[in-house]
Amino acid sequence: QVTLEESGGELVQTGGSLRLACTASERTTGRYVMAWFRQAPGKEREFVAALRRNGGITSYGDSVKGRFTISRGDAKIAVYLQMNSLQPDDTAVYYCAAGTPITGAVHMPRMYYYWGQGTQVTVSS
Repeated sequence: QVTLEESGGELVQTGGSLRLACTASERTTGRYVMAWFRQAPGKEREFVAALRRNGGITSYGDSVKGRFTISRGDAKIAVYLQMNSLQPDDTAVYYCAAGTPITGAVHMPRMYYYWGQGTQVTVSS
């Protein structure tokens, strides 16, 4: 059982930046694909980014490509999400997830076993 906890969400103005962090209760490197998803009110959970188990291979949702960067942390930080050029449409609760999806399924929430409680990101216009 892996416990995940997100941090770093806050209110930011359009065009601003934030860095989210996901801490894990045990080592995730080499064991799990780490991913970020987000969910806005009234919308389905949306894939944001994923980082493969053993290396630097990353995947991004179309709406965040070129603006967001996922990276592996150290010690207790399993993964970061650097978010730049934030827009009001980025407003959502952001979730960290860990799982073992196959390459073509990293964007599917149901492929992930463990989830954090989420952190709120609000982008004001």
